[in-house]
Amino acid sequence: MKLRLIATAAILATLGLSSAFAVGTHEDREAIMKKVGGATGALAAIAKGEKPYDAEAIKTALSTISENAKAFPDQFPPGSETGDKAASPKIWETFDDFKAKSLKLSADADAVLAQLPADAAGVGAALKTLGANCGGCHQVYRIKE
Repeated sequence: MKLRLIATAAILATLGLSSAFAVGTHEDREAIMKKVGGATGALAAIAKGEKPYDAEAIKTALSTISENAKAFPDQFPPGSETGDKAASPKIWETFDDFKAKSLKLSADADAVLAQLPADAAGVGAALKTLGANCGGCHQVYRIKE
């Protein structure tokens, strides 16, 4: 009986996780990018002095960027090439590079998280690195509508 309960719980957890990162539509992709954009905006507000330095807010923002960047390539499975005017066909043509760029953003966010900036200037410097990742991917793989 306990084994059945554990198996059911594991299946439900898996279903819940997969629904957190739904796969393949423009809306799914946009939702992830909005999370990354919101986290980046929170870091930018601290870097600009619009918000006070807050280590917990920085950790949350960096974790959000890292987790969503890791999940982002999964939003582009084979067969999802149509119906998204913002996604360049180059994503599927050079998927390994696309995935590498996304994972680099995640790794860089993790590196900043491991060496948490001590002040607003440090947050600004981290944003330059993270922003370069975003820009490098958007230039190649995003079609401006």
